[in-house]
Amino acid sequence: MSSGLLTQRRFAPLFWVQALGAFNDNLFRNILLLMLTFVAVPHFGWDLGLAINLAAGLFILPFLLFSAWGGELADRVDKRRLVRLLKFAECVLMVLAALAVWHQNLMALFALLVLMGLQSALFGAVKFAILPQHLPSYELGRGNAWVHIGTFAAILAGALLAGVLAALPDALSRPAVMGTLIVVALLGWGASLALPPVGGEASSVGGASSRSAERGRLRFRPLASLVEVLRGGVHSPVLWSAILAISVFWFLGASFLTQLPAWARMVAGGAEAMLSVLLAAIACGFAAGALACAKLSGGRLELGLVPLGALVIGAASLLLAGVDSATAMGQPLAILLEDPSVWRMLGGLMLVGVGGGIYIVPLYTLLQLGSHESQRGRIIAANNICNALLMVVAAWYGWLMQSVLGLDLQSFVASLGGIALAVGVAMIVRRPRPVLRLLVFVLVALIYRLRLRGRHHVPASGAALVVCNHVSFMDALVMGGACPRPLRFLMDRPIYESLWLNWLFKLVGAIPVESERSDPGGLRRTLDQVSQALRHGEVVMIFPEGRLTRDGEVQAFRRGLDLIIARNPVPVVPAGLAGLWGSWTSNRDGPALSRLPRRFQARVALVFGEPVPAAKARRGELAERVKALKQEADALIAPAGKAPARGNAGE
Repeated sequence: MSSGLLTQRRFAPLFWVQALGAFNDNLFRNILLLMLTFVAVPHFGWDLGLAINLAAGLFILPFLLFSAWGGELADRVDKRRLVRLLKFAECVLMVLAALAVWHQNLMALFALLVLMGLQSALFGAVKFAILPQHLPSYELGRGNAWVHIGTFAAILAGALLAGVLAALPDALSRPAVMGTLIVVALLGWGASLALPPVGGEASSVGGASSRSAERGRLRFRPLASLVEVLRGGVHSPVLWSAILAISVFWFLGASFLTQLPAWARMVAGGAEAMLSVLLAAIACGFAAGALACAKLSGGRLELGLVPLGALVIGAASLLLAGVDSATAMGQPLAILLEDPSVWRMLGGLMLVGVGGGIYIVPLYTLLQLGSHESQRGRIIAANNICNALLMVVAAWYGWLMQSVLGLDLQSFVASLGGIALAVGVAMIVRRPRPVLRLLVFVLVALIYRLRLRGRHHVPASGAALVVCNHVSFMDALVMGGACPRPLRFLMDRPIYESLWLNWLFKLVGAIPVESERSDPGGLRRTLDQVSQALRHGEVVMIFPEGRLTRDGEVQAFRRGLDLIIARNPVPVVPAGLAGLWGSWTSNRDGPALSRLPRRFQARVALVFGEPVPAAKARRGELAERVKALKQEADALIAPAGKAPARGNAGE
């Protein structure tokens, strides 16, 4: 995945705003935990477990109480202005935190922890709501991947730096902590000042106020907002499913991270340095998973990756559960790294991170694409509330499994793996089509060297009709794998009713086409099914030629295309396909499928054109556009210095 977004103003400031904020949050919380451990317990006799749980609860409490109100705030005021105000508030809080650290005032640090939780809860709603206003839909996957990579790297860096600063002599430790908190907060505020304006969003206070007036007066009512936001999330089944799936991720993540210190000591047999290595393994794995997700998605919302990520988390957890506990505690890191079982632990934790990165990125992209701009902040807020609730449930689950049922750490991790596997299997059983689509994309990528252009012309939402030239029996697979949205495609009924493949065609939502000669009412039934799919906002793909080309060129389009457009005035996206003429599934050198394939990894190109409004879409004009796009696709795969051959031999 290219890192070009990190150098562009439309994304880079938001990336650094989020990463620096996550760094400061975790540095501050870890400094507080270290002060509780080494100051409160020995000097004041505090109960360490109670103090740590109190700190965790105080930080999560604002997410439960104020996330919903933060969502309303994000939807009703200028998001760029809100980000700047929240980052300025962080600067003020970090100055106060620095003073509290200097005086070692634990009660002040607890109060500031609540205020930091409040700031994070309000910022959590706007940070993902503003991203779709800076990035087009086909770049949201990459953007979300980088945001999550930056967040996890910042969390790791904050935790590690807290340990380094705490190990310094007291005369150096406190000034270093104070300076770091303030400088990082100022850098985050500076990054927020570089956020670019968003088209269509008010850039002045007056503009934001007028919009707020139109939508009703913004009132501070966190509890009422909580009920309204959760009710709104439940009313959208797709978004609610995504929220629950994201919350499962945070349940698993909180469970793993909470037990990691104990795992480093009791299973790995190490000390603080071993904990840092384990954290680094998870963070590196997560970064690799997020990057792999963005690469595999290729600009699409690829929900088939979500259950795959859950299965990877589950399998890696079971791998971890099979590692034996160390016989000695507190071993130096250099000695531990000579033990093969430690490397199995690191590999297992890295795989957990890989699964997490693959799992979470498409879900956040779905929340952003599936929510209307006027309600996106509240949908993100509903997600944050549910995430916080599941993190609380994770704490109770850990207590129940270990303190009540007496499970050891390996058995506890195995239970988490079982939950992840169950979630992955349930997703596949409930919605197998996204997984099949992903498998088709992988299959096409393995068989062909595919070049794509213009996929952003397929509308990100709403109904659309895609028309393409018909070269081979592989065309539908190539189109289905390359299109940025799931396709419903038309196919001849005899093929649809194939004894061995009928179940698959039904599963992917193919629409059978019957010839008018054999069934006079067949065309009407087909048109009815197409209309129903388009009314539900789906994308339907047809090959208007009605049959495979006999000479590699685009044939005349049949009248069924005009009938579909007349019944369903939706945008029509033309597409040109090249490189499959001459393959064993085309009609070149004899009927299709009558010979064995000669070679794999043939060069294939697919080019999408600009959508044509229904009022201007006629089959003659669309045929000319498809021919032009096919020529463009031919040029993409033609050898350097040579003009594309007629029909393009492909294989």
